[in-house]
Amino acid sequence: MTLDVPNLKDMDQRLRDEAHEPLDEIHTAPPTKKTQIIAIYGKGGIGKSFTLANLSCMMAEQGKRVLLIGCDPKSDTTSLLFGGKACPTIIQTSSEKKLAGEEVKIGDVCFKRNGVFAMELGGPEVGRGCGGRGIIHGFELLEKLGFHDWDFDYVLLDFLGDVVCGGFGLPIARDMAQKVILVASNDLQSLYVANNVCSAVEYFRRLGGNVGVAGLVINKDDGTGEAQAFAQSVNIPVLAAIPADDDLRKKSANYQIVGTAAGPWGALFAGLSDAVGVAPPVRPAPLSQDGLLALFDSKDTGGDVTLEPATDADMRGKYAKPQKSLEVVYDDV
Repeated sequence: MTLDVPNLKDMDQRLRDEAHEPLDEIHTAPPTKKTQIIAIYGKGGIGKSFTLANLSCMMAEQGKRVLLIGCDPKSDTTSLLFGGKACPTIIQTSSEKKLAGEEVKIGDVCFKRNGVFAMELGGPEVGRGCGGRGIIHGFELLEKLGFHDWDFDYVLLDFLGDVVCGGFGLPIARDMAQKVILVASNDLQSLYVANNVCSAVEYFRRLGGNVGVAGLVINKDDGTGEAQAFAQSVNIPVLAAIPADDDLRKKSANYQIVGTAAGPWGALFAGLSDAVGVAPPVRPAPLSQDGLLALFDSKDTGGDVTLEPATDADMRGKYAKPQKSLEVVYDDV
């Protein structure tokens, strides 16, 4: 039996070509004049989905019309909102409908609970496409479904902040959002991602963009202060500090919404909702790598390490041998 093995070189080139396709097909006008489109960025696993699910529920409880869109290929933004139940993604549904010769309808991809409307863009299977391109295709479909005519007070976009390029950078690069909110904790890696997003915002502001950073949400705050210091250093406000609390951890793990006035955490998320609504988009002042490291104790980050340059002999190892010098030596006159 002969197996049909794809040419890996050709596949690699197709993926590279897909990732570099132009992005100018995306319409960037706001859907309505009153709608606030807010992109939330943060390191994977930092708690963006937890923050957004509870924030969106609180906004709906306050009488706001909210649309939550998951733009992370993991498709887990809506899992807490729907009690752990997987939401059919736009990418998957679109593919299935296309094979069946059918059109995608709103009810196929958008679902609601607790007054919140929510959907997942999704992404390709591992090794079978570019996640950024998946986001672009998802927004193309949303446009066909009438995205720019929908009536919402808030559209919240959950974006992975580890990579701010291609489709993942659309809200910033194409002015699709009015403002960005960062989610981070008191650890170097999450603040590195937050700083990276600030750098992207600043870069596109220099090119004439209008997106700004509205502020930082500190999740799992243990009181050590690094995230607070980061916000102050890059000149953005802290919108809320969600404590590292065992009750929150357990309820999140059990897919329980805490962003409600009926629970003990209602006031925290009500305050976050109010802050998100009025916080202006500001131009951040991103830190250098050394500036970011300076927020932490040097014994924890390697800040006291001195870089020792390698030599040619180091690189050659056992093959090292004296090399003839090309230096011109003149005899003494």
